[in-house]
Amino acid sequence: MRAGIVVTGTEVLTGRVPDRNGPWLAEELRRLGVDVGYVVVVGDRPGDVTSALSFLASTGVDLLLTTGGLGPTADDLTAQVVADFQGRPIAVDPELEQRVARIVERLMARRGWRADADATAAGVRKQAMVPRGATVLEPVGTAPGLVVPPAEERTGPPVVVLPGPPGELRGMWPAAVAAAPVRAVLAGAPELRQETLRMWGTLEAQLAATLRELEPERTGLEITTCLREGELEIVTRFPAGGQPAYDRFAAELAGRYAGTVFSTGPTLDDLVGEALAARGLTVATAESCTGGLLAARLTERAGASATVLGGIAAYANSAKEQLLGVPAGLLAEHGAVSPEVARALAEGARTRFGADVGVGITGVAGPGGGSAEKPVGTVHLCVVGAGTELTRALALPGSRSAVRNRSVTMAMHLLRELLLGGPPA
Repeated sequence: MRAGIVVTGTEVLTGRVPDRNGPWLAEELRRLGVDVGYVVVVGDRPGDVTSALSFLASTGVDLLLTTGGLGPTADDLTAQVVADFQGRPIAVDPELEQRVARIVERLMARRGWRADADATAAGVRKQAMVPRGATVLEPVGTAPGLVVPPAEERTGPPVVVLPGPPGELRGMWPAAVAAAPVRAVLAGAPELRQETLRMWGTLEAQLAATLRELEPERTGLEITTCLREGELEIVTRFPAGGQPAYDRFAAELAGRYAGTVFSTGPTLDDLVGEALAARGLTVATAESCTGGLLAARLTERAGASATVLGGIAAYANSAKEQLLGVPAGLLAEHGAVSPEVARALAEGARTRFGADVGVGITGVAGPGGGSAEKPVGTVHLCVVGAGTELTRALALPGSRSAVRNRSVTMAMHLLRELLLGGPPA
């Protein structure tokens, strides 16, 4: 069972806004047994939207989805385009118009907005346009969604029309799945399973050679690999009947790469967060070159307040001294970017916050500020716990952003190694 997704919006096409809908929908559909063959991003041009729908329908997909283009402005044309594509006339639904008008009135009153009454009414009317025979998905924001089957004389998949704002789309998704035309498609969807192995310290080329060697044993398994900030992720999809084949494949990889497989499912962030919570431990951070990125990553998970006590972004030496107790003599002797200062930062964070574990990061993120002795990409990290200390010195290539993000990932792996053991960071 396959689906195609059309993401509309010139702001997404040009990169001003990242696409958060296509990948989210792909995973939700996978959970329902539907594989996504294509995610197509197009601008706010009716002809391009129609061409994308036509292309996807020609591939034989069972379901089409669109995101975006349901607002009140002139460039919001998805409802009309889909109606034309499915061969259905479109008209204002008076009851829907009244419901949308009430939502808009409440929104404007709550925010203290004022607008021309005629312009507001025209926008509401536009959002209440419904193709004949379509199922209306009630608004989560101001825009209704739609499920539009093809006209009686036509064949093809139904089109699920969803709003662009991710919060509205996700809030509307249960209603979209429950709509009769979508239920009819999903009724024939088999279970589609997905498993993930994560490695740290294995070269992608080495894994590729192993996968070629295991080719006969992984029949029926769809395997993809992705290298991100040093982590090698192996994602495998398969029907329910392929579970024995996957179990053999995963066991083979775990045996061959026992020194580098650090997870058979959970992400690095989940492993660290869950380990802190399970052990009743707390952590605090002191960051120079990463400027708080590690603290932000640690607190991204819900419930982090129970384990993350706080963090200090100390760029200036004076901040390192005054806020974290790094001795001025240490800074003068070794410099701010040094293993000694990374250790002092970690101890300072641990002491100042009263945490069980402290993390210190200091480095040269670039693009300037490097020297012959400490070029751009030089980073020192230290994680300290009760009776335990782990340190790393890095020489990282890439942009300022790449250096900072990779440093944070390494810090997370040091935390994982301190808390759980496993492959060294």
